Amino acid sequence: MNPTSNNMSLTGEPPKALGTQQKMATFIGLAGLAILFLALFNIDLPNKAILLTVSLVSIAVGTIWFAKAAYLSKHEGIKNDGVYFKSISSRGLWGWVLGIVMTLFYVALYWFPQYLGLVKDGDNQGVVALFDPLSKFLSGNPASQWFLYGTLYTLAILVFGIKFMWKYRHNRYEVLRTISVMFFQLSFAFIIPEILVRLNQPYYDLKNVWPLNYDLFAGYKINEFLGAGNIGLIMLIFGVLSIFVITPILTYKFGKRWYCSWVCGCGGLAETAGDPFRHLSDKRQSAWKVERWVVHSVVVFVTVMTTAVVFSYLRGNESESISKWSNLDNKMVVISAPDGNPIGERILAAQEAGASSVLFLHKEASGNPPIIEKTDGISIKYGVVSQAENQAVLKRIEEGQNAALTATNGTSFVVEKGADIKQYDNSLVSKEFFVWGVIIVLTLIFVWAMLFRRQELAKDAKYGAIGYFVVVIGILLFTYFSSPGKLFFFDAYQLNKTYGFLIGAVFSGVIGVGFYPIFGNRVWCRFGCPMAAILGFQQRMLSKFRITTNGGQCISCGNCSTYCEMGIDVRAYAQKGENIVRSSCVGCGICSAVCPRGVLKLENGPLEGRIDGNAILLGNDVDLMTLVNRK
Repeated sequence: MNPTSNNMSLTGEPPKALGTQQKMATFIGLAGLAILFLALFNIDLPNKAILLTVSLVSIAVGTIWFAKAAYLSKHEGIKNDGVYFKSISSRGLWGWVLGIVMTLFYVALYWFPQYLGLVKDGDNQGVVALFDPLSKFLSGNPASQWFLYGTLYTLAILVFGIKFMWKYRHNRYEVLRTISVMFFQLSFAFIIPEILVRLNQPYYDLKNVWPLNYDLFAGYKINEFLGAGNIGLIMLIFGVLSIFVITPILTYKFGKRWYCSWVCGCGGLAETAGDPFRHLSDKRQSAWKVERWVVHSVVVFVTVMTTAVVFSYLRGNESESISKWSNLDNKMVVISAPDGNPIGERILAAQEAGASSVLFLHKEASGNPPIIEKTDGISIKYGVVSQAENQAVLKRIEEGQNAALTATNGTSFVVEKGADIKQYDNSLVSKEFFVWGVIIVLTLIFVWAMLFRRQELAKDAKYGAIGYFVVVIGILLFTYFSSPGKLFFFDAYQLNKTYGFLIGAVFSGVIGVGFYPIFGNRVWCRFGCPMAAILGFQQRMLSKFRITTNGGQCISCGNCSTYCEMGIDVRAYAQKGENIVRSSCVGCGICSAVCPRGVLKLENGPLEGRIDGNAILLGNDVDLMTLVNRK
């Protein structure tokens, strides 16, 4: 019989030897990992579907059984569990070993997937092949390294989520938000996207909002959405609404916690699998200053990069503005907007920009093709081609194959495989409209913050905001007026690749997760996540969320600050009875869960008075100045 321990000590205790149940659970879990380890070395394992099932079930059962033995035999409430005594959770030898192993896994995942068994032009091998049966069951396709990762990622959130709920079972808020992240990861991030692929629809993680989903507005992704009919269009519209409507409204009502602690997969993994490392977050003021500059620099990077990508993709009504700066050297130009400047003038402008030939694509199935006038001075090949009569040929060109088109005037256009074609299509949004729209929106946000919320910004934050604003607007204006052929000094999609490498891979993966045992579980959310930074700005400036404190009840035990994964000195606020309204706070509620006196409470209230730097020690319920001034 294993009686429940009634030890209510707030101090940590040295870890005790593993009990019989924990030893058995460890053996089962390691047996499941051993199957993955054997597959990693290209050992040809039979019955992969059965072995994969055994492996994943063993890992899950072992982890859950271990957590059950560790927590359900203890009293509900605060548990430090000797984290500072354990090597794995106190930057000891085993912590560094775990960090190195996880980092190596991420390096192989992002840059050397062949070592995991991924084969591009053949049957998968190694550990990736072990996941083929599950991938084919869900999407109908062989597994990739990302499916392998997504499966293990989801499994980790589910099993460690159960562990987390048992550990914090005394706190209803922690249980509910853990169930939420488990649901969103399993359904929205894992199962639904795979089913969409099986139905020949675009792969789309519905919970991934820009700028986390930084490929949302890439040209290939927009074409993929538009090519998928109504469902694809709905996905694209949902992505836009998520940014400009859904996110601001939910953040205003609930703070950034609605996403960072209830929906986000990065936050989900950090809160569940990363829970034993939350106390390792750097609490120094210098770390806070570095955090602010680094994470907001990432926001600037992703804003510029996304603007560049969309700017490059848009081709709407732009043939009117072709000039010698349009960078059309040796390109075949295709235009299709009949309205605007005479087509002959646009062909001449393309010639001056270095184009080799110009085609006007007549899209109307009925009606006479337009007559090209004002052709004086044109020396390059040009003509009008009917889209309806050349569907098959245009399809070959779109696929990058050799093709030949004959214009209505008899001119023949031979398009070689991989030819450089610049197409100006008819669109609702032109490049000029988009760039000026971005400038206006950013300017309005900046002016609003400086005029109506400047009292909530520290001095260095004001200077930083001004500096970032000047840099972004300066790049936009300089690009627009001086070098429209160049996008922000670099090719837009090269910027996208650079961002994906530095932020999407190195920061969020290798450092953000691989370094859990070294820097804590929220290093990505603190220093690198642009979504967290944007939501943090909204939370600080315009949100009803705050953590209220009762300073008269605080005993300065320091539990709240110790276990704040975002490095906030919560105790300093609690001692003064001051509301906690911080951009970086993700509303995880652990500070409240580990408080022995019930000092901290997560609340949504009116905007008036939520930020008060003159709070008093007696708590929020007593207005000391009223007492002093009373006659």
